[in-house]
Amino acid sequence: TRGVRAVCGRCCIQYVWNFLLIFLCLFVRLYSHSTDFEVHRNWLAITHSLPVSRWYHENTSEWTLDYPPLFAWFEFGLSHVAQTFDRNMLQVENLNYASPNTVLFQRLSVIFTDVVFIFAARECCRCVQEHKGSRDVLNRPSFILAVLLLWNFGLLIVDHIHFQYNGFLFGFLLLSVAKHLQSQHLQGALLFAILLNLKHIYLYVAPAYGVYLLRSYCFTQDNRDGSISWRSFSLVRLLSLGSIVISVCALSFGPFIAMGQLPQVLSRLFPFKRGLCHAYWAPNFWALYNILDKSLAVVGVRLKLLQEAELPRASMTGGLVQEFQHSVLPSVSPSVTLVCTLLSILPAVASIWWRPRGAQGFLRCLLLCALGSFMFGWHVHEKAILIAILPLSILAVQSREDAGIFLILSTTGHYSLILCSVNRLSLSLSGQGSLLHRLEVIYLLGLVPVSVGCEMVFPLSPWQQRLPFLPLLATSVYCALGICYCFVRLYVSLLRSDEKPKKL
Repeated sequence: TRGVRAVCGRCCIQYVWNFLLIFLCLFVRLYSHSTDFEVHRNWLAITHSLPVSRWYHENTSEWTLDYPPLFAWFEFGLSHVAQTFDRNMLQVENLNYASPNTVLFQRLSVIFTDVVFIFAARECCRCVQEHKGSRDVLNRPSFILAVLLLWNFGLLIVDHIHFQYNGFLFGFLLLSVAKHLQSQHLQGALLFAILLNLKHIYLYVAPAYGVYLLRSYCFTQDNRDGSISWRSFSLVRLLSLGSIVISVCALSFGPFIAMGQLPQVLSRLFPFKRGLCHAYWAPNFWALYNILDKSLAVVGVRLKLLQEAELPRASMTGGLVQEFQHSVLPSVSPSVTLVCTLLSILPAVASIWWRPRGAQGFLRCLLLCALGSFMFGWHVHEKAILIAILPLSILAVQSREDAGIFLILSTTGHYSLILCSVNRLSLSLSGQGSLLHRLEVIYLLGLVPVSVGCEMVFPLSPWQQRLPFLPLLATSVYCALGICYCFVRLYVSLLRSDEKPKKL
């Protein structure tokens, strides 16, 4: 330990990554196949074996290509390496193919592409302010941030225990944020444009980018009272941003537009037949809405206010990806979720327009856009909470209040209390008071009986056969309460911030 404390922070971060790399390599062979493993194997086969004109029409497998074209080209590039491991994985008709070499390639491809995430984490660490006079490297915000990002529990689950390329994608997001924190705004815009064309879920945070860059980059000065100076508008800066976005989109979608396939591509990117909630409910507002509807239906039938035979079947507790109707409350359509999402993020984007607070204000707005979309979006996956958790790590190592929000959000979002996060953040921000209030501690401790009830008591109860979805329902609803609380606290933090505007 003394030796580690004596070296520079950069070396410590390198040690964190080296240890993580060794740990990740253990998963290469110890792997149980997931749906997403077959999804990406199929996409490798589609992009390698078929002409571009058929990529978004191929439907031999139910796991059709539904990411933006830039990600399809990414799979195309990987497929040329994959053929050196096992050519059979690149045959479209080989559904659920998982030879040892296929597993080896898929796992190594995730680890290799995580280089983008590692570089982004390093850039983010350069953006945080170090405590004056701190000689303990392990307590420095930059080192703690490296641990929180590189050892993020949720990212470990979805990428290395399950199977996806989220580390690669989040690398672009964090690198884009870091560039804005470093006042390199054109680079940040370019990276985000690339990210959007890799995976369109990041449209969640696009309003934060758009309003921030328009207000704080295209308008170069403010009036003395902080209001916008309309005369300072820079057409050159606007055209520079526009050319970046248009160029990236043209490279990504251009071939498909030329082939007249844009409607087909968009139909794959935005399927609205999957229902309001994912099979595994994300802990958001709609989880609370669903349980309220179910509770009202049960109470109404028992009080004889409702006739059970006349109620539509509330199939949202079946654990299936499908459309369903609520029994008592109004059923929710995609347009309703869109309106709710826009209303939830409107105060945040309005705040950075009327009271810009530099890149830190932009980062808070980005978090609220991510959480607002998670809370009210259509068919939200539980993993989408990482879009808020990872950037929030940057604020958590610098502020006691943000550290408290981070601990609640990461715990409820991951359903796992990461002891390293609690210990390191507490040490780093010691002397500033407790990170959590008493009720917040009680709420987090409540996850213990929820976990015991769902994983140990429920399997032994007679409800297991009649209500198999009950543990997921209980978990989603309980965690949704914590995420709603964090959403409100982040809004309060943004709206009451007194940070002075920062000129770019």
